[in-house]
Amino acid sequence: MNGMTFNTALKLGRVSNLPTVWTNCLAGIALTGGVIVDIRTPFIIFALSLFYIGGMFLNDACDAEIDAIERPERPIPAGLVTAKTVFNWAAGMMGASVLLLFLIGILPENGTGIWPAICGVVLAGLIVLYNRHHKNNPLSPLIMGLCRVLVYLTAGVCFAAALGVPLLIGALLLVSYLIGLTYVAKQENFGNVENLWPLAFIAAPVLYGFYLVSHETSVLPFWLIFIVWVGIALNFIRRRGPGDIPRAVVSLIAGISLLDAIMIASTGNIMWAVLAVGLFALTLFLQKFISGT
Repeated sequence: MNGMTFNTALKLGRVSNLPTVWTNCLAGIALTGGVIVDIRTPFIIFALSLFYIGGMFLNDACDAEIDAIERPERPIPAGLVTAKTVFNWAAGMMGASVLLLFLIGILPENGTGIWPAICGVVLAGLIVLYNRHHKNNPLSPLIMGLCRVLVYLTAGVCFAAALGVPLLIGALLLVSYLIGLTYVAKQENFGNVENLWPLAFIAAPVLYGFYLVSHETSVLPFWLIFIVWVGIALNFIRRRGPGDIPRAVVSLIAGISLLDAIMIASTGNIMWAVLAVGLFALTLFLQKFISGT
């Protein structure tokens, strides 16, 4: 079968994790000092969602031979769609994303010019680099983290070309969290995590959250929720029972939205931080129907 059905697209795109991309966008805008209630916001979210889905499509296209051995249930080895078709869809989505970011930058009177499109091109390059060279690459967790950082930065530069300290700190915390998460994800097919030291990267947002709480008590509930959830996810790794590592992976992925909630709350946008917690819950709900690994 060469065509692309809706159900196949949902599986290829791991769309259950899309709410974490949306909260990344909200955090990037908030940390830049932008107004979240802006006509550009839904278009930014749509463009970066296309990047995410396109990246997931590309992941399956690049991993088709390995998936035939390790994950024969994935759409390409299962014969639901060809690798060429998936690759073409991935390229089309990422190309459309760059074009949309270009329009977001140049059309509004208060736009930031070509900077959003430049960030989009860099993000596309990182996505391709990760998917082509992530197997047995010790730097792949860093590259994956940088992909998410570019979501922060791209959303931010749509509102301000100059990157401020809050946005850069948020980006560093996100990449640290993603390094720990991606390391676990690379081990999920083996049923255990051989080395635990990369998980120390997850401690960075926990410690910085404590610093934020000491200066702004409104961050406290979001920080506590994040700590509890990370503890639950890491407990799956400690148990190492059947299916525990994949459960840890999807749990940590959902936790991205809780980290975003902390960063959004630190800017005083409490209601948007609450929304980020709601999108965390939505991620967990969607993961019940569409695999988020």
